[in-house]
Amino acid sequence: MNRFQVRKVAVLGAGVMGAQIAAHLVNCKVPVVLFDLPSKEGAKNGIVSRAVDNLKKLKPSPLGIAEDAVLIEQANYEEHLAKLAECDLVIEAIAERMDWKLDLYQRIAPALNAHAIVASNTSGLSITKLSEVLPDSIKPRFCGIHFFNPPRYMALVELINTPATRPEVLDQLEAFVTTALGKGVVRANDTPNFIANRVGIAGMLATIKEAAQYGLSYDVVDDLTGKKMGRASSGTFRTADVVGLDTMAHVIKTLQDNLADDPFFPIYATPPVLAKLIEQGALGQKSGAGFFKKVGKDILRLDPAKGDYVPAGGKADTIVERMLKKPATERLKLLRESTNPQAQFVWAILRDAFHYAAVHLGDIADNARDIDFAMRWGFGMKQGPFELWQEAGWQQVAGWVKEDIDAGKALCS
Repeated sequence: MNRFQVRKVAVLGAGVMGAQIAAHLVNCKVPVVLFDLPSKEGAKNGIVSRAVDNLKKLKPSPLGIAEDAVLIEQANYEEHLAKLAECDLVIEAIAERMDWKLDLYQRIAPALNAHAIVASNTSGLSITKLSEVLPDSIKPRFCGIHFFNPPRYMALVELINTPATRPEVLDQLEAFVTTALGKGVVRANDTPNFIANRVGIAGMLATIKEAAQYGLSYDVVDDLTGKKMGRASSGTFRTADVVGLDTMAHVIKTLQDNLADDPFFPIYATPPVLAKLIEQGALGQKSGAGFFKKVGKDILRLDPAKGDYVPAGGKADTIVERMLKKPATERLKLLRESTNPQAQFVWAILRDAFHYAAVHLGDIADNARDIDFAMRWGFGMKQGPFELWQEAGWQQVAGWVKEDIDAGKALCS
């Protein structure tokens, strides 16, 4: 097989993700043309020009060298569709609206290069449904390519096929994404939110539920679910604030709309605290307040009971911190048998993670390894759920999980 050569990439959509994907391509010395709608006022490429200018202001910077922004070729769908013929890879990254994406595909299809791979950067829409409007000649070259945000810094890219995607297309794309763009690739099945967001958001929802059950404040939960557990230092609620609470709600809605027959469906309900924050316009870091709020140099946390922000800084109990440093088998046993609410909480969210990953493995991925890598690269975990489970002892942990299911403590039966 001849090596698939990517001489130029087209990125469709100059929003947050599209512009940053274009920036990362430039970082990797890959020629790129960034498309968006023609501007209604001023220069036709105005929307793209503003997006490219904005790249220089973002922190952390999407560009390795800010001056390289000029290397992003600017285009609009009205004047420059012919440029698509120069591109070997076309990445669609417009807003998460099925109807908008389908309209765009019909518009660009006649202009595409006869061998180009076409991929959608959707974070959870069905790749198979997206492919349905494409001509039969393009369907075998169409797939999903889900970059995690921000694309320069997050290692994970999920590739998703449709029943019509030729296997070599994913092989060629994986070779490009790993060798040219320096990413870690997992192959996900075409299920809602794919692998990392499916498992990760379910885990965050379970954590919110268990935190309320054990009466733990958001700062304590973040201290427990951050580096002490071998996860991203931002923990759970700070991560939600960074991602954006509206974005998180959008991912949750995809689960609600598509997974009515999932045995874990009840946990996909939007947490009341999340709905209330969004209603108040507190969307996390981008709006200045979410689960946490910065006032001067002080970090405050939301106290749901008071409906107001109070000083943050709560930490894990020393005894629980000591448990979390033990080898996996001993650690899980101590957490499970402890009467300390923080220890019980940590055992509960680990049990929920093992249970959820085991029930859904067959649907969402080809193997346990892909779930583990997705959680490492997409959510900053040192170990995925199956790695930790294996290290702690398959049979022992499975027995504990089953005991909790039988006792009605688990999230589903």
